[in-house]
Amino acid sequence: MHDESSAGDQLRYLRRSRGLTQESLAERAGLRPGVVKKIEGGGNARIETYHALARALDVRTSRLFESGPPHRDRRGDEDNLVLMPLRQAIAPAVGAAGPLATCGTVEPDPDLAQMRRTSDALADSYHRDEYATVAEVLPPLIHSAHLAVRHFDGGADRTEALRLRGRVLQMAGRYLVQVRAYDLAQTALRHAVEDAATSGDQAGVAAAVYQQGWLLIRQGRLDEAEQVSVVTADDAEPRISRASRAALGAWGKLLVHASSAAARNNRPNEAREMLRLARTAGVALGGATAVDNGSWGRFDWRTVAYQAIENQMVAQRPTRALALAARMPPLPKGQTFGRRHLLDVAQAHAMLRQSDDALGILASLRSETPEWLRHQRLAADVFRDARRARRRALSREQRALGEFLGAQ
Repeated sequence: MHDESSAGDQLRYLRRSRGLTQESLAERAGLRPGVVKKIEGGGNARIETYHALARALDVRTSRLFESGPPHRDRRGDEDNLVLMPLRQAIAPAVGAAGPLATCGTVEPDPDLAQMRRTSDALADSYHRDEYATVAEVLPPLIHSAHLAVRHFDGGADRTEALRLRGRVLQMAGRYLVQVRAYDLAQTALRHAVEDAATSGDQAGVAAAVYQQGWLLIRQGRLDEAEQVSVVTADDAEPRISRASRAALGAWGKLLVHASSAAARNNRPNEAREMLRLARTAGVALGGATAVDNGSWGRFDWRTVAYQAIENQMVAQRPTRALALAARMPPLPKGQTFGRRHLLDVAQAHAMLRQSDDALGILASLRSETPEWLRHQRLAADVFRDARRARRRALSREQRALGEFLGAQ
């Protein structure tokens, strides 16, 4: 017998991740409008009904009876069984002979090249917002990385195994911060920094520290977030005249993050100084963009400009933020770089009681990048602020947007 409540939860997750209302999914599946609402409320359905819904969602029918990634509204990870495979991989039980997960394990010799390809493919999946794939592939990949480090006891292979494990753990930390599993993210990122430092992977250190900084901000540890970013940026500071794009990008991202932490910590002078230094990295890149999807992501002059606008919002200056945003070129269609900036713009409109503009941006983001948007707490806050600022009732589409964001 199927666990109907789990099927209902999974159906709701899949529907929202595709930006569908209950009514639109039922129509796409050829079912009565109330069927989806019934199942999501814990009701029973025939297997043929589940099949029709799975077909409409373009997933296996069995997917409706599996646990999905943790829901956006879950605030902690202590009782989140969905994260159990990741928890076992990142923080396995340890006995006298070592981590339980690898004790007595008989495995073929690690294939570092295959691990590297899998890691690169998973980084691409993350940047496409394919969080279900990330959650599914990360645990066995981390397990393989642990085995590789244990297998190679020296030389270039061990160094590469450590580098790869650091990259994989950094990716796990990034994902876990996104879904707000902060304690487990901290464990992953701490080990990622250690592996990257041991293997001499400076970009890996920068990436893990950058993600750790976001985690610290979310925990309210603003002094530490600023300090760890500044210290690491000092260590990573390149010689501008001969620096590679990767070196400039890693340095610039750390400085931008230090500015973000300083702004939130009510240190505007320090925030401006960090942006001034980051702007140096952006200018040195010219019109190019530094990219490392498996590490710190993307950096160019726009990264600095977006952070300057965000800092204005932190300082509660929405008019100034919109004036700066108006100078920015429009984002290309389908471009995810800059979508966090659009949330700042939407928030500025909501603060100025320009609710139609704010809701319009949210609707556009939902259309273009729904899976990312549903994990953004700021999006729900903007929706609530825009709704309070309205004198007119919400339209049907706007009500559906609020339901999607969990902000009703």
